Amino acid sequence: MDLKLLWKQRRTGFWNGILPYLGYVIQSGVAMVFLFLVIAFSAWYTSFVQNIPADFPIRWIALLLLSPLVLFSSYRTYLLPADIVFLRPQEYRMQEYLKNSFARGIIYKALGLLLVFVTLWPLYVRADLDARPFGWFVLFLLLWKGLSSYGAWQELRMVQVGATRAYRLLRWTLTVLAIGAWLWQPPLRSVWFLLLLAAVYIVALRVPVKHRVAWERLIQVEQGQAGRVMRTLGWFVDVPSSGQKVSSRRWLAKLGSGLPWNAGKAYRYLITKTYIRTEVFSIVLRLVILGMLLSWWTAGSYFGIGVYLFFLLLAGVQLGALRRSHSESFWIMIYPISGESRRSQVLGFIFHLHALVALFMWLPMLAAGVNGLSLTGLGLVLGILVIVLMRRSQGNKWLKEEQDE
Repeated sequence: MDLKLLWKQRRTGFWNGILPYLGYVIQSGVAMVFLFLVIAFSAWYTSFVQNIPADFPIRWIALLLLSPLVLFSSYRTYLLPADIVFLRPQEYRMQEYLKNSFARGIIYKALGLLLVFVTLWPLYVRADLDARPFGWFVLFLLLWKGLSSYGAWQELRMVQVGATRAYRLLRWTLTVLAIGAWLWQPPLRSVWFLLLLAAVYIVALRVPVKHRVAWERLIQVEQGQAGRVMRTLGWFVDVPSSGQKVSSRRWLAKLGSGLPWNAGKAYRYLITKTYIRTEVFSIVLRLVILGMLLSWWTAGSYFGIGVYLFFLLLAGVQLGALRRSHSESFWIMIYPISGESRRSQVLGFIFHLHALVALFMWLPMLAAGVNGLSLTGLGLVLGILVIVLMRRSQGNKWLKEEQDE
């Protein structure tokens, strides 16, 4: 069996199933919106670079922007549940199959990292009087990105789940320390410190017991990756549903438990539990945190209002994915809950949650003070308008889908 050819065939088959939907995505206007945002950001960024405020915290900005990109690692293996049986006899040769996943997982993420760094460079080199040379900075980012990706790959092979979590935390900590040392410490001292961190980390990775091929975990990760792609396409066009990762999140388990158990609240209870246990929660949480930081940073400007509305729109799109949750469940159809009640409960939950997100991301805009009060108020009014329009759009779309069925 040619394992390299098998990997290529599966990759081609997956993306051949995705390409037909991309035309609908482009027709939805997302390309024009993206182009407009790029032009608006370019104009604002050029003006900002030419008028950098005094004591601008460029090193902290670089740390916040570059650390997640260096840490982010994901791999597409295209493995299927049946492979546990049919490919297991080839386990001793699976490195031929998996090395393509590992290499592409590093290359594509490294290109994204370099794109952000090149964009950040004009601001960094003008704001930091002790800026690191461009070539050495790029070399450092690529080397540490490779080390972080290697560590993430080893985490997938670890036998114990606790070890995986501990080493993930270790990787995050060492990466932040490495980038911080490179930005703040003198070059010679930081190089020795980075070499020491890398050596300790590589030795530490040899300690945990690992699978030769962690079949179950790799298949679970692959299903999550494929499901994420399909859910993204689901924002623009109807696509086949796919499984998604479910997390217990015990610290949020009590949310929704106080709802009365009756037909008027039953589906709201279900959608509340669905939200806190699926990826939508973590995605929206990250958007809120990033949106709050950027709203605070750009407070008191029209660009800040644009940033606020953009993140509010992204959060609304993510929350809108809850509308499709359990849509193909047989049991939902036989419960004594009318379609109208189910629709109103879900849309009501999304609306209230979206309003809460809007409030959290708007509060940092108050940092503009009294002088920026008019712009802050305008941002709030426009945010409320976005929430109402998205609520109406989701309701109309749901009614249209029900009529078509």
